[in-house]
Amino acid sequence: MGVITWAQDPWARDVPIHIAWYLLWVSLFAGLAFLVVHAIWIRSRARTEALPEVIPPEMASCIPENVPRHSLPARIFHWVMAAAMLTLLLSAFLPRIGLRFPWVNIHWAAGVVLTLSIVFHIVHAVFFMDFWSIWPGKADMGNAWRSILGAFGNVGPAPGKPGKYPFGNKMYHLAIVACGLCMAITGMLMMSRVRTPFFTRNPYLFDDMTWGMVYLLHGFAGVTLIALVTIHVYFALRPEKLPITKAMVFGAMNREYYLEHYDPRQWACDAPASQ
Repeated sequence: MGVITWAQDPWARDVPIHIAWYLLWVSLFAGLAFLVVHAIWIRSRARTEALPEVIPPEMASCIPENVPRHSLPARIFHWVMAAAMLTLLLSAFLPRIGLRFPWVNIHWAAGVVLTLSIVFHIVHAVFFMDFWSIWPGKADMGNAWRSILGAFGNVGPAPGKPGKYPFGNKMYHLAIVACGLCMAITGMLMMSRVRTPFFTRNPYLFDDMTWGMVYLLHGFAGVTLIALVTIHVYFALRPEKLPITKAMVFGAMNREYYLEHYDPRQWACDAPASQ
């Protein structure tokens, strides 16, 4: 079973036209399998987890009752992007399983919203936020390695508390950035093949082989997003992660959760909520 569907152009050349649609179910299964494995791992780890690092009292006394985490523009971006991505997924894949509706206009409109939200976020992140706080660093790699060793029973130093964004958040962010940019760029190119108010339809912008590669990249990004969204929703609903989810709604988390899970030396809570 190939992962690419091929066709012949007028010159009898094989050109790709889209991904194999069974990858939709592969991605969904992969996301659900991750959920099961992670839930089992968390239950086993909870019995052997090291005691949390104690924060010096003089440092803890300076922490406000509600610790700012996400500014209002960051929260609006997150929920607009989430709505656009879900609309894109539903309008792309529901017709493939037999649900018929005028999906084309819905799909490209959601794509425009997603692209504009990404552009906004890039500008906001570069000029108004701590841009590098979301990217993995040397300390993150060290903590991740110690976590892996501890999961396999290795006796050694426990991983330190993270700053504002733990290693898992940062790696997920990298994945969603790659997936989202690929979807947005290829989607904007594909809009030249449909009638929209923005420009004249031009299906001959590229040759068949180039269009085929655009379709493949867009399709692979789309099915990858299914697994990523499944995993994201799972973590958002886990009981121990609910304060983080609430912070994406209300902008702040309580002091007790902050002190238990984060290192104030790496995430100064007296700074303005910026990301």
